[in-house]
Amino acid sequence: MSVTITAKIPKELKEKIRRLNINASRVIREALEAEVRRREEEQLKALAREVSRILNKIPREEIVRAIREARDER
Repeated sequence: MSVTITAKIPKELKEKIRRLNINASRVIREALEAEVRRREEEQLKALAREVSRILNKIPREEIVRAIREARDER
């Protein structure tokens, strides 16, 4: 399902888009998709930094013990 998004642009830009035969819908869609991907990656990196900060507070021996216990439960 698609929705419509509207944006105002200068008249001169609209004329250049027409003159250069640019598919504005495709260009805008691709630009928005790229920006969404970039921001999602930023959020994931921030989350990974937070998880790393939390995990660094846990002693390595405790992590090893928890992994061994989980393996033994299988």
